[in-house]
Amino acid sequence: MNSELLLSLVGKVIKVDRGGPESRIGKLLAVNEDHITLLTEDDGVIYYKAHHIKSLTANTKSGLNFNIEVPENFEYKTAKTFKGILENLKYHWVKINRGGPEKLEGVLDEITDDFVTIILNEEVVRLSMFHIRNISYGEKVQKSDEADKEENKEDKSKEQEKSKNDSSNKKSSLEQGNEKKKEK
Repeated sequence: MNSELLLSLVGKVIKVDRGGPESRIGKLLAVNEDHITLLTEDDGVIYYKAHHIKSLTANTKSGLNFNIEVPENFEYKTAKTFKGILENLKYHWVKINRGGPEKLEGVLDEITDDFVTIILNEEVVRLSMFHIRNISYGEKVQKSDEADKEENKEDKSKEQEKSKNDSSNKKSSLEQGNEKKKEK
């Protein structure tokens, strides 16, 4: 992608890709030689390789849903190149690619020009550098109080709905059991 275009979006909330497992909404923190840095609500800081990005969306009218306020002193790992980011994340627990069959989590161990080594339990996985679309290491910002309250309300209403469903299912099971007893 054009670096001038990317630089004009720094500090704005954007959507990377249109959909699918790699698509995320977040605040564009930085643009570097071969990658961008995006802060998301769920995954924290994600580093996307620029040549794997298919599209960027910025909603100029109503904005995209993003409920995190970034503190002034927020720090995250930086490097000029994607390989430099990987070097900075060595021996950290990382998540490579967001979804699909190539999703991988583990401790980043070895980094070469051709592949990275991830250690997960007793497995040693070597992943081609070319197939890494993005990486995150869990650096997150706490959601704003309003977003937390809203999430808690949603969670409570879901729990209440589930509890209603569970109790109605139990009643219908008891009623069925009573009907079977009457038939005998």
